[in-house]
Amino acid sequence: MPPPAAPANLAQWRTIMRAELVARRQSVPPELRRDWNLGISLMLLHALPLRPGMVVGFCWPMRGEYDARPLMRLLRKQGVKNALPVITGRGQPLLYRHWEPGVPMKKGPLGIAYPDGTPQLVPQVLLVPLVGFGGAGDRLGYGGGYFDRTLAALEPQPLAIGIGYELARMETSFPQAHDVPMDAIVTETAMRWRSLGTLEEVNASGLRERLAELLQTRADYARSMAHTVPQTNPIF
Repeated sequence: MPPPAAPANLAQWRTIMRAELVARRQSVPPELRRDWNLGISLMLLHALPLRPGMVVGFCWPMRGEYDARPLMRLLRKQGVKNALPVITGRGQPLLYRHWEPGVPMKKGPLGIAYPDGTPQLVPQVLLVPLVGFGGAGDRLGYGGGYFDRTLAALEPQPLAIGIGYELARMETSFPQAHDVPMDAIVTETAMRWRSLGTLEEVNASGLRERLAELLQTRADYARSMAHTVPQTNPIF
């Protein structure tokens, strides 16, 4: 079956879909959303390849998004560091600063809270909020491109785990060349791993094994590139 054709005005289509999906998410009763958040947190707790000193980046919840703060509390007890993103400028990658309860906070350009003056950290894992997600691991975000630029800029690239609800699932978001797909997607009912351009459902141990292997592969590659000495043109 051929893939669906992209809308003639893709930007307008994405704007409409964002509005519809955010409205759908915000219409969920808070009690039900809390149950969904608990399910997501429990799955992540068992699926993340955690180790002491690891940095996990997350986002302050807004507009009915998954609230990762209870999960972050559990991760800190395991020696994991938490980090929140900071917008440094339009068209720039995000940077991440250490966060824990009680650190000074400010409001950013989009009205999102971020840590003020805490150390900058480099995450090994990013929990990326989803407005929508497609069958190839493609992510529909809010349209600013911040996560795409961040994932493209960080070396080694952190694990990108899209977090959202099943109601955000769509056939495709019609990703463009600059759109970075998620390595995995976790919702209240399923964990999915991106393999060969498609999503496949896995259990917690399966996802943890795949994420750990990918994390190690990216770290090894980054180390090998750091020790590569550029070759000069040979002299004959």
